[in-house]
Amino acid sequence: MADALNMVKLAKKALEDKKGQDIKVIDIRQVTVIADYFLIADGANPNQVQAMVDNVEEVLGKAGYECRQIEGYGSGGWVLMDYGDIIVHAFSREDRLFYDLERIWRDGKLLDEKELE
Repeated sequence: MADALNMVKLAKKALEDKKGQDIKVIDIRQVTVIADYFLIADGANPNQVQAMVDNVEEVLGKAGYECRQIEGYGSGGWVLMDYGDIIVHAFSREDRLFYDLERIWRDGKLLDEKELE
């Protein structure tokens, strides 16, 4: 749990460093067993989305966390990064609105900034 929250904090900072927009962290531990947390963010264009993903991979890699799988990198519309305990979703703005993961996972708990300090 503490390790997963540390990964969340590092990934969130990595997304912020590449100007990721509207970053949300959802605690899904009480909803599913697939992961503990979802991070959701969007970028203005495919290049920015890819830069966000690259930075998350670099920051978490330096901290000793290995990404199990990355899907969608080539398109830059929706990139999913699976770290086991956390899953990072980096979207284009249009795809984020279309897929609306926040609505789908609304049974999870949206974490606020104080919980991520």
